Amino acid sequence: MASELHLTPVLSDALVILGAAGIVIPVFARFRVTPIIGFILVGMAVGPFGLGRLVFDYPWLQYVTITDPQGLDPFAEFGIILLLFTIGLELSFNRLWSMRRLVFGLGALELTISAALVAFALMVMGQYWSGALGLGLALALSSTALVLPISGTKSPVGKAALSMLLFEDIAIVPIIFLLGAMAPYAASEGMDGLWTTLWTGALTVAVLMIGGRFMLPRLFAQAARTKSPELFLAASLLVVIIASLATAAVGLSPIVGALIAGLLIAETEYHTEVEGITAPFKGLALGIFLITVGMGVDLGVVIANIGPIAIAVAGVLTVKAVVTSVLLRMMGARRGTAVETGILMSAPSETTLIVMAAAASAQLIQPQTAQFWQIVTAIGLTITPILALIGKAVARRVDAAPPVSVDDGTQERSIIIGYGRVGQLVAEMMQKHGRPFLAIDADPELVHVARRKQHPLLYADARGPALDRIDLSGANAFILTMDEPVLAVRLVRKLRSSYPDVPIVTRARDTGHAAELYRAGATDAVPETLESSLQLSEAVLVNVGVAMGPVIASIHEKRDEFRDQLMLEGELSKRPKLKTSPTHS
Repeated sequence: MASELHLTPVLSDALVILGAAGIVIPVFARFRVTPIIGFILVGMAVGPFGLGRLVFDYPWLQYVTITDPQGLDPFAEFGIILLLFTIGLELSFNRLWSMRRLVFGLGALELTISAALVAFALMVMGQYWSGALGLGLALALSSTALVLPISGTKSPVGKAALSMLLFEDIAIVPIIFLLGAMAPYAASEGMDGLWTTLWTGALTVAVLMIGGRFMLPRLFAQAARTKSPELFLAASLLVVIIASLATAAVGLSPIVGALIAGLLIAETEYHTEVEGITAPFKGLALGIFLITVGMGVDLGVVIANIGPIAIAVAGVLTVKAVVTSVLLRMMGARRGTAVETGILMSAPSETTLIVMAAAASAQLIQPQTAQFWQIVTAIGLTITPILALIGKAVARRVDAAPPVSVDDGTQERSIIIGYGRVGQLVAEMMQKHGRPFLAIDADPELVHVARRKQHPLLYADARGPALDRIDLSGANAFILTMDEPVLAVRLVRKLRSSYPDVPIVTRARDTGHAAELYRAGATDAVPETLESSLQLSEAVLVNVGVAMGPVIASIHEKRDEFRDQLMLEGELSKRPKLKTSPTHS
């Protein structure tokens, strides 16, 4: 009986994967970094080319390593299917229509030109045209999971990246369809039978699309009536499995069926519920897939082929960065935006690995070739955050702008350090009340915003020595609005040391940060969490019928009470208390 309790290789590997997910996801989320990088690194560490090679010398390592990498292949394939299913769920026709010019113009050109250039280069180096096409399309993709959290979706860089990434998400459907259709005939020189697969595949897809529009709403309506999450999940998986089996039966990849299933469910009113139920499986499935990718990275091979790999990484990054930047400039984007977006979008994607796996299973590329480009892709994914920093630095240099209507430093005025969302609001209020001010920021995008609003702005980076070269002798107040707690504390100390009598009003993230700012010498520190709570309280009291006057008085009394408490915590309770101006949300 005791022997039956020993871990089997399959169970041991499953525990390693679950343990990796339990560690990687929260740790990388704590540092606001996508877990994609973490899963790849875990795969490299616990795989057969990492700690796995030491199992024979240290048998206990079998409990923390993957002992049967090939045994994970079915799980990795199922992970890819679930990942493509969730991509289909996330696509919205309304969203695409509102951005159709950028998505189908910029996005289509970027993917097509980048893929063509990479494919041409591979053909010149001897790769057969079908394999070059598959690799070109794969390497031309960029990472939605990495790029959008870094760039956001509201900045010019974020909007440009979003449009291209949306088109790439859509393009996965025909790309996988094309590779799947070529699969049975990839090894032959001729294309006999390809059209048979194409028309049978197209017919299957049409049947799935038409049948799904009629049947899926009824299926999920029945599942919803039971109010059982388990039945809802079972219905979702049933749709994915049926669609995948249908496309696999006619010679296409099951991934095509998973994508179609996601697109069909996305058009029903139940897609939000399906997304929520399948979200945990998406993260785990992606984790399994990326761990298998990491396990395929042999550091020995990397070191032995460091030259070709470095050239391949540099070549892919350069082609994609140049193509993206040139296209953005041709469509009217500023130089800094074009360069930063190009560098950020230059690395391959996690979907690159999916398309590459489809190309390999279609026998369009050899296993050794697939392994080489998997290593290139894994390196590209890992350095994407570094590319983002490089892109910002290069954009600052390329797009450096002169000051906007800035006079000499003798005029008495308030200095606003940080011209983001909060800084712009402060500047507008200063302008409305006729108070002179000067804003300071190092974001070239904000220079154009300041010009449009006719706000005096000096292009300078408060993090470096640039602030020391600015004549601030005429400052009657310093307002710090940046959302960088460590930088805010450092600047408060620096300004208090140089200007002991000038008021310093600063934004604080919370009450603990406010107390730290008071210790550093701030005159007033405004915690965001406290102010939002006070404004919420004011709105509630007014809406339940309390008179405005007593509400405002009580809000200011509570604000002063918190301020005195924070100053006491900051050991500055003896500092003269400035009169608080009444504010109203």
